[in-house]
Amino acid sequence: MIIAQTVPTPVGPLAMLAHDEVLVAAGFTGDPEAMFARLSPELRKLGLTVGEVPGAAGAVKEYLDGRLDALDGIAAVQPGSDRRQRLLTALRGVRAGTTVSYAELAERAGMPRTAARAAGGACAQNLVAPFVPCHRVLPSSGGYGGYYYGTPVKEWLLAHEGASLQSGP
Repeated sequence: MIIAQTVPTPVGPLAMLAHDEVLVAAGFTGDPEAMFARLSPELRKLGLTVGEVPGAAGAVKEYLDGRLDALDGIAAVQPGSDRRQRLLTALRGVRAGTTVSYAELAERAGMPRTAARAAGGACAQNLVAPFVPCHRVLPSSGGYGGYYYGTPVKEWLLAHEGASLQSGP
């Protein structure tokens, strides 16, 4: 069974979905069923129920209270090729208060800087925001770039973390 829990945040509800105490989806929406629909068919077969997602809600509260690394220790898993998994692992290594460019994310995943599009694809397909912090990736051309849950949410998260709009090299 997939357990769904929604918690309030200053930028709207954050829904979290877990299986066996591991996050399989999270995002800024009050509609966990919409997130459930994005899961793999194997996970959707398990069904969805509302309950408590152990550890995650407390970590979100701590993060909102200023312990910016609180989300780092929450287990999360999502589908993808080896390449996508390397990018997601590198993404989890981008610390709060810092930002990187898509090209730098590719490099951190052991790929050439020219794999920036692949890095962008991994961010766009990320099912476990903000635990897998795709909001910390910015375009090298400047600005915030896109964010599945809207630019205002990305702006708020980066401001909360004290991050500069300047991405890494």
